[in-house]
Amino acid sequence: MEKVTRRTVREMKERKEKIAALTCYDAATARLLNEESVDVVLVGDSVANVKLGYENTLPVTLEEMLHHTKAVKRGNSRALLVADMPFLTYEFDPADAVRNVGRLVKAGGAEAVKVEGATPEILRSIRALVDANIPVVGHLGLTPQSILRFGGYRVQGRGAGAAKAILKGARDLEKAGVFMLVLEAVPAAVGRAVTRALRIPTIGIGAGPDCDGQVLVVDDLLGLTSAPRPKFVRAYADLRAESVRAVRAWRKDVKDRRFPGPNESYV
Repeated sequence: MEKVTRRTVREMKERKEKIAALTCYDAATARLLNEESVDVVLVGDSVANVKLGYENTLPVTLEEMLHHTKAVKRGNSRALLVADMPFLTYEFDPADAVRNVGRLVKAGGAEAVKVEGATPEILRSIRALVDANIPVVGHLGLTPQSILRFGGYRVQGRGAGAAKAILKGARDLEKAGVFMLVLEAVPAAVGRAVTRALRIPTIGIGAGPDCDGQVLVVDDLLGLTSAPRPKFVRAYADLRAESVRAVRAWRKDVKDRRFPGPNESYV
């Protein structure tokens, strides 16, 4: 299968082919997503709360992101591999941003990195990364690294002023050199307006059906996370319930001396 690159996703937007993206945190999942022709795998900083037990994404470190990016790289062959930059590793000093991102690219194998926001400081860091030949994905709307300022996980872009601010931020990010933009938890009309205004692809997560592609946390898609889930999540399986059933049955068999049996024992 042909390798997906930044050029590929741009061409997909041009021919109006939807881009399928999923988060990914390990090699085994990366192999599965490759087998099913997922276009983009994102090593999200959501690994913090989905896999590492943190309350939110803020505590995850660059070392932890590097560990998981390297794991996904070992299982990935086709998809465009994007890694999230963790909180406070890129926001204020462009030189620090280049050094930190360089670790995910050189040691981790990331083919692009994602950063959140469009403040003047972040735009400077993005320009420095682009000048260093590092592809950058932007992220607007509900940016999880800003939840302390937002006061929690809240829909963004409601109201004319807030919608215009997101559209302006999107244009600023495109001008700064990002090649793709994630829009999270914004009204569908905002997702549609931003998508129509930009030449670069948009990837929605709770941003309506008109974005150029969609991304979900793979554990949400598989039904591995506990309820309540965000409104924008559609679970395509209930693997948590199936896993609970399997563990319960195994424990009972052990307690009742039915496991291991002759088929699981050596002679």
